Amino acid sequence: MKTSAVPVLILVLLYINASTEWPTHTVCKEDNLEIYYKSCDPQQDFALSIDHCSDITTHTFNIRAAIVLRHSIKELYVKLDLIINGKTILTYSETLCEPGHSKLIFCGKKKGEHLYYEGPVTLGIKEIPQGDYTISAKLTNEDHVIVACADFTVKNYLEY
Repeated sequence: MKTSAVPVLILVLLYINASTEWPTHTVCKEDNLEIYYKSCDPQQDFALSIDHCSDITTHTFNIRAAIVLRHSIKELYVKLDLIINGKTILTYSETLCEPGHSKLIFCGKKKGEHLYYEGPVTLGIKEIPQGDYTISAKLTNEDHVIVACADFTVKNYLEY
């Protein structure tokens, strides 16, 4: 490594360690629909994208997602909270992975493995609620340890 690159590397590492939160990422942004997310796990960020916001309102749409697992996932649980004006309005939870019954292809993956998924997703909703709100999503494993979590900001002004 060149001597001139060492101070730059040190500054980058110090900045990363000094940061208290992850940046806000854009999932999609179109005329009347915007979706952003920020990882709420202080130790890990992840990547998520879709091609077009309008695809979400169809039955099935394609995503790309990637993360390096900090914890193994023999069992995986999801908890979603709909938050409007700082108040939780609705909570939903589901088991995604459990021994002998897995809904996802990456169930059973081990700590340190890199997960990458590119393909179709079906949310099972007919339309995205209008307005500005937050959806808090948390994935935990069998040890109740966070595998991934994010707060999604949705700004929807679509007319259905």
